[in-house]
Amino acid sequence: MPVIPAHLTRNGGMPPQEELERRLLSGETLLAESDDHLLEVVGILESYGEVLDAYSINLIFQAERQFLNPFPLLKYLNGDPSPARIWRNLNHDRINFEYAEYCMKTMLWHGTGGLDAYLDSEAFAANCQAIIARKRRRDPLMALLNPLFPAFLPELIRTAATTHALGQFWRVMSDLFLDLARAERDGTVRSIAAVVDFIRDGLVAAAANPITYAVELEGQTLWVLPPEAGLTFLMDVAVPYVEAVFLRGTPFFGTVSFNAQAQQISPDQGRFAYGALFADPLPTMGAGIPPSLLMQDMYRHLPAALHAWYLQRGRGEGDIRVKICCSFQKSMFCVTNAAINGMMPHPLDSADPDHQAENRAHVRGWAERLASSRTDCLAASPVPAEAPAPEPAGKSGSPALA
Repeated sequence: MPVIPAHLTRNGGMPPQEELERRLLSGETLLAESDDHLLEVVGILESYGEVLDAYSINLIFQAERQFLNPFPLLKYLNGDPSPARIWRNLNHDRINFEYAEYCMKTMLWHGTGGLDAYLDSEAFAANCQAIIARKRRRDPLMALLNPLFPAFLPELIRTAATTHALGQFWRVMSDLFLDLARAERDGTVRSIAAVVDFIRDGLVAAAANPITYAVELEGQTLWVLPPEAGLTFLMDVAVPYVEAVFLRGTPFFGTVSFNAQAQQISPDQGRFAYGALFADPLPTMGAGIPPSLLMQDMYRHLPAALHAWYLQRGRGEGDIRVKICCSFQKSMFCVTNAAINGMMPHPLDSADPDHQAENRAHVRGWAERLASSRTDCLAASPVPAEAPAPEPAGKSGSPALA
């Protein structure tokens, strides 16, 4: 009797880099077309959209209402410290906002793109000093900390800026994924290609949305990310998010040795490959695996059709969070596919040789990164054996495990 269902451990084949380039340049989708894939991707993105709505609201609340709070004990309550809300929080009957913070810290640590460049600028440093000077007037703790640790408060402001920017990014993505689910129910989206096109169009439409952030201190508005910084949704937040969370990520405890002598973790952050497109779904719900928090959140918001589909496969409820992770990985390949298409320098049908060369260079860079990711999930999977139904009452024995 296998410990893990065979359809979760099989190797579906790893398309080489050349095949990934061919698919992208020909306008094909990375994820194969199938009815099951459509159900998985749309269903899991609907669940993800519900979760991102909660993540976005809380991140923006933290950045605006818990700004420079040294003891943010109630930061997950969104300003509602009622006894019932606190009890649910202590009982863990809530969204796992810790995963949202994990993604924020991953972006902050990897520090790529236009947002990070602005956070390193003299203009941002000047904004920080103006905020700190205002905050110190009536906050003796801040007045004490700043001279002793002059880099501490600017780092907290940097963290708050990343938190707010990620909240704005997820606000757009939540609305986009929920709109996708409605479009699928309306019959507008009927294929994986249509899913990719829908997400691409949404990303392109939001590409130039400004990313700004201001705080209120003693009745005065102070800019952290001012409009003059020129930060935008796609290039300054979305692309760094894909780089930090989809591609690089962070190594998970228990899956790799953190012993420096073992040299299992590269000293070069640019070579990290632990993100959503690279992670193995099987350790989901294990200790030290941050995405387990997201899988639990999505489990609580699964559409009925997708939940029923999961129950017919593998071990039913027993391995449902692993199956959610597998579906999530497929959906993230669709989102990545849409981002690649949206940033294509020129139309794919252009006859200009220079345009074609630029498109090939754009695609080659992405295909090289994706070639070593979990591309074995892209093929249309054979239908696995269904989970056996319970024995009728009165019969002896128990059904075999799937």
